[in-house]
Amino acid sequence: FAILGFCDDYIAIKRGKNMGLSAKQKFLAQWVTAFILLFIFNLKIEPLSLIEILFYAFVIVGSSNATNLTDGLDGLLSGLSSLTLLGFILYFMQLYYIEMVTLSTVLLFSVFVFFWFNRNPAKIFMGDTGSLALGACFASLSIIAKNPWVLLPLGAVYILETMSVIIQVAVYKKTKKRVFLMAPLHHHFELLGL
Repeated sequence: FAILGFCDDYIAIKRGKNMGLSAKQKFLAQWVTAFILLFIFNLKIEPLSLIEILFYAFVIVGSSNATNLTDGLDGLLSGLSSLTLLGFILYFMQLYYIEMVTLSTVLLFSVFVFFWFNRNPAKIFMGDTGSLALGACFASLSIIAKNPWVLLPLGAVYILETMSVIIQVAVYKKTKKRVFLMAPLHHHFELLGL
């Protein structure tokens, strides 16, 4: 997912505008990547049913897009990701998944260091390279924990951000009126001066 995000960012930089891969290209690549990863998981780690593969692919693609939508203000995604990873650390400690505690801790420190340099005004840029990878990582951690539902509390803000975009687009297509000043939700609050 980081490679996919890098391709999108690279194309956007090369073109000199904020247009990398098309939404359809990115979405298709995310699904293909999720299925490939789950196929490998199925072969090497744990057998999965077809229903599990489809559901987990949805979780991976959904989580990846949700974090991508959340990335929009200096330090927002990296700050939230720090909290999400802290939640995963505590969750994995309860399950005695020491390897996952270690991995989540390394990721937490990495994201926190990024946050330190990305707080307002940002000195470095995460882009799709980081945001798509983080979402896929969170989904993968939940799949390894055998509990994708843990993403509901640990990723509540990402879900709210995604729902704000879905609501905004659906209502605007039907009524030509906006529910939020701007979507995703963080831009609505930004325009309110919060």
